[in-house]
Amino acid sequence: MDRIPTDLTTPDALAVLRRLADALDRIAPPPPGPADLEAADAFVWSSQGRRLVPVPKVNRVEMALLRGIDRVRDILVDNTERFAKGFPANNALLWGARGMGKSSLVKAVHAEINRACPRDTLPLKLVEIHREEIESLPDLMTLVRSDPHRFIVFCDDLSFDGDDTSYKSLKAVLEGGIEGRPDNVLFYATSNRRHLLPRDMMDNERSTAINPGEAVEEKVSLSDRFGLWLGFHKCSQDEYLDMVYGYMEHLDLTADRDSVRADALEWATTRGSRSGRTAWQFIQDLAGRLGRRL
Repeated sequence: MDRIPTDLTTPDALAVLRRLADALDRIAPPPPGPADLEAADAFVWSSQGRRLVPVPKVNRVEMALLRGIDRVRDILVDNTERFAKGFPANNALLWGARGMGKSSLVKAVHAEINRACPRDTLPLKLVEIHREEIESLPDLMTLVRSDPHRFIVFCDDLSFDGDDTSYKSLKAVLEGGIEGRPDNVLFYATSNRRHLLPRDMMDNERSTAINPGEAVEEKVSLSDRFGLWLGFHKCSQDEYLDMVYGYMEHLDLTADRDSVRADALEWATTRGSRSGRTAWQFIQDLAGRLGRRL
């Protein structure tokens, strides 16, 4: 290895420094180029490459197949529609029972808004950010801040555990940071927890803090950054069967209704839950038994 001379003004010293600089340039990753937002309407954020990876085909279900969540569906559609038109709108936290269509609703609303979008209007972009990459959210905001498109940044199954402090980055981006959330960005998240933190973590903060109330307030304040709290609750038996029959009609599956009802209820009982996800899993089993491809 070249030894750097003590006198950095000599030609030999400058040559060594130049070789070191060239080596560092080769090691360092190239800066991210501008995102090709015409490649798709949906993207996944990659923090490692600081880039948006296009998703040509989004894994989504039709809005009409989402049953038993009419009220929260209408609220989220209205909020997203106003945002797409350039009017004020709120960040949204979709929380509650698992398998009730929280993430499916976000993707379905995005598709519905773009379907009704006039041809001369820029489409709404959906960007998914994984929970593990929340700390890189400020980099994503910087990338899209000056873009003419409008963006829904979506994080599925958002929650924080133990000593995880990345929620502070999210708080700063949503509200309160010196730059704040860009006007062309809205943040949607889904979670099984209303306050995004486990109860035992909050109780521990209360028991060990000098001022327990302030400690808990600091944790809970993350949820307050979401203007919309949309609750998803376990469905009734009738709502569950309505989901099953809706899937059957949509997929043109023909079977005896009484037999389907009995089988669907047994399917839900063995899994200990009634939800849209359970209904879809039953439909996949039914289609397989009928020899149908989905």
